[in-house]
Amino acid sequence: MKIQVLQENLSKAVSICSRFASSRIQLPVLANILLKTTKSKFTLSATNLEMSVSISIGAKIEKEGQITVPARVLNDLILNLNTGTVNLEVEKESLRITNLSFESTISGMNASDFPSLPEEVGVDVLKISSNEILDALSCTLFAVSSDETRPVLTGTLIIIKESNLTLVATDGFRLSQKKINISKVKEEKKMILPKNALAELSRLVSGEDVQFSFKKSEKQVVFGFDDIILGSRIIEGEFPDFERIIPKETKIKVVLDKEEFLRGVKLASVFARDAANVVKLVIDKDFIKISAEGGQGSQTTKIEAKVDGNGKTDNEEFIIAFNYRFLEDFLNAVKGDDIQLEFSDPNAPALFLDPKDANFLHIIMPVRLQS
Repeated sequence: MKIQVLQENLSKAVSICSRFASSRIQLPVLANILLKTTKSKFTLSATNLEMSVSISIGAKIEKEGQITVPARVLNDLILNLNTGTVNLEVEKESLRITNLSFESTISGMNASDFPSLPEEVGVDVLKISSNEILDALSCTLFAVSSDETRPVLTGTLIIIKESNLTLVATDGFRLSQKKINISKVKEEKKMILPKNALAELSRLVSGEDVQFSFKKSEKQVVFGFDDIILGSRIIEGEFPDFERIIPKETKIKVVLDKEEFLRGVKLASVFARDAANVVKLVIDKDFIKISAEGGQGSQTTKIEAKVDGNGKTDNEEFIIAFNYRFLEDFLNAVKGDDIQLEFSDPNAPALFLDPKDANFLHIIMPVRLQS
């Protein structure tokens, strides 16, 4: 292999690939980046066996070839080179790099030891607007569990059915669901994708549409956008029956300003941090009170709200409590100016909605208060 490539383009591609390289001792080649050329394309690839990336960049190709070299070493070198043309040449199992007055040789490994990775999206491709997929990921990824003892909850469920693509994430205490309208599909598909892969997708996607395909026989999905191919394994297992916990009817509906509510939650968090993160919401006929108390004091914030039903029984106020971090996460995901809260019982799942986005639904389990 012998090529010329711009430092700016090479540095960006190597930096991305470095995030996908693995440090598994039993498979040293996974710590490497694969550099590969064909007649008209120069591709850099990396994988940790859970997800993979292949990036094509422009280059002047004088001689075809391939090699794998350590990701960390390559990234540190290319990042600090002068801008302009970088020459790459493979000599046996080493990569020679020259740039102006700089020259380096990196010891590599034979490319035949590198895993086979998807280099194209494939057939049965679904196109999704990049803005829509980014919005959907911002509405769901924060609710994914980090508990490795329940692997299915460490990913996001994707359902492709009729004219909808639905993303669902839950950690057992809250649930986020976001729907995207798509072209009608013939066959329903379900898969659970790791959070890490979807987080990388949200980092890498830019202005173009995202192409998406599900390779059932290989138990993986492939995303394609710009000049990047992102592959991810699917998480095997049965996702919980999330639809049964979505409240079918509620007794109280509250509409209020998002920023005012967020400010009230942040103020309550000052004391809630010393009390298991618990904040209380008191619902009245035309306002909502947010309160918290801890070892160093207490506070209450009163916010005007439009309340339909107040949930009072025998003149008692409707009081419900939540982990303030869950409230903040939801509020940071909402795009609209107002939010809608729906309650049925102080110990039942509560609905958190964006009135201007019928495709976004969030549920938070309340904290049970001691009487």
